[in-house]
Amino acid sequence: MNVDFVAHPAEEVAPKLLGSVLTCKTPEGTVSIAITETEAYSGTADPASHAYRGRTPRNAVMFGPAGHLYVYRSHGLHWCANVVTGTDGIASAVLVRAGRVIAGEDLARKRRGERVESPRLARGPGNFCQALGITGEHNGADLLAGASVVLSEGEPVPTALIRVGPRVGVSKAHDWQHRFFLAADPTVSVYRLSPRAEPPAGS
Repeated sequence: MNVDFVAHPAEEVAPKLLGSVLTCKTPEGTVSIAITETEAYSGTADPASHAYRGRTPRNAVMFGPAGHLYVYRSHGLHWCANVVTGTDGIASAVLVRAGRVIAGEDLARKRRGERVESPRLARGPGNFCQALGITGEHNGADLLAGASVVLSEGEPVPTALIRVGPRVGVSKAHDWQHRFFLAADPTVSVYRLSPRAEPPAGS
């Protein structure tokens, strides 16, 4: 995969990432996950984006270049992985929400728990990172350079299988149709409206 694939606005890249594969190599072993659910975040134009109020040391990776990994801790508990997209200098990223483990399932289950069913191993952004082995140490990793974390093309996804809906769990701009997922796929997370969700603008 080359940078042209991700050098576009997040809402354009997010559906294209469905079916793509993230692979993470660690001393424990290697896990590969095919992406089945994503969410687009449009930087300073998006009230739900970490970059909405501008550049900070925490969100600097979101401002480019495209093709790098932006990793953050959610609620102090879970790591979440984002593929940086768009133009260098303009914040834009796609949150990877869920996927299907296609290699290294034994290691993914060891990380997630022996009793976790296969469809749930990487369902939800925190579980995705845990199964894959991504932590804050991977923040800024070049996904296109063939290093420890790699983004590659997977099986093509028919357009007819792609569904669009509102983003999960965000309190602002939660009604934006920036969530993309595979229809009837058991690995896709359940939609939940945040209890802190603000009324849509103009309502």
